[in-house]
Amino acid sequence: MAKSIYKFSVLHWLIMVFLITFTISAVPYFPAHALSGDSPFAPVRSLLLQDGFDQNKIDQILDDPRVEPAFRSVSLFFVHSEARLNYDQFTTTESIENALQYIQKHKDLLVEAEKKYGVDKNVITAILMVETRLGTFTGTSPTFNTLATMASLKDPARRNILFENISNPRRLSREQFEKQADRRWNWAYGQLKAFLEYTERENMDPLSIYGSYAGAIGIAQFLPTSILAYAKDGNHDGRIDLFTHEDAIASVANYLKTFGWKPGITREEAEKAIFAYNRSSYYVNTVLTISELLEK
Repeated sequence: MAKSIYKFSVLHWLIMVFLITFTISAVPYFPAHALSGDSPFAPVRSLLLQDGFDQNKIDQILDDPRVEPAFRSVSLFFVHSEARLNYDQFTTTESIENALQYIQKHKDLLVEAEKKYGVDKNVITAILMVETRLGTFTGTSPTFNTLATMASLKDPARRNILFENISNPRRLSREQFEKQADRRWNWAYGQLKAFLEYTERENMDPLSIYGSYAGAIGIAQFLPTSILAYAKDGNHDGRIDLFTHEDAIASVANYLKTFGWKPGITREEAEKAIFAYNRSSYYVNTVLTISELLEK
């Protein structure tokens, strides 16, 4: 899920246990009947039907027992702090060795992407390292539940439940929370629509896909809107599945090319292209550092 401040790498997942334990440990499990007996996703259902989604398909999804509020995951979104992350773990000797092995294992795919899109194979590898440790950790949050829960924050009752369980005067005031909720429910609803469009197109079960607590998917951690716009079929099987290395590698390369990557790119241009993938200076510097270490 590229091009968003809401896109999260594996590092965010590594701090999840800490955040849950020390920041939102009081957040309880929310069963489907937690909100006065109505569906927890009633607001989202109405929006989807208004936007022309098939009622039978939406009802089938929402009636599935796997669908439930994901307030725990969404809570992490509200307390996330980029400055608290430790990107140094991706530049250790062990991490660089793993990246070199990845390059050797997927050499043909990386060379093909490099030729087709003009993107350095080391940079592609560096991004996949930071995102999911080269595909070894792609997330544990049900993507539909995460995005639907965040989109449901359009409703004041859902907002109150979330705020009461993550409220920490030292970190998040009600005013700050409301500003974030206003922005995030609308953003999440757009991602939810794209996610449903993508899974329908690829004949995937939307409830079987797991990703980050921000809704990013696959080895490359693309957001659903980025999948629709930039993802590529790297193994030429007629489908786009970012849980395959072929499609993930091609998609990262296409994304960076779209945002300015080219052979002979300057350092400043490279920073801009990677920043479009993840809007964090920490992230950009780490990706470039990894790629430099892979050159040695």
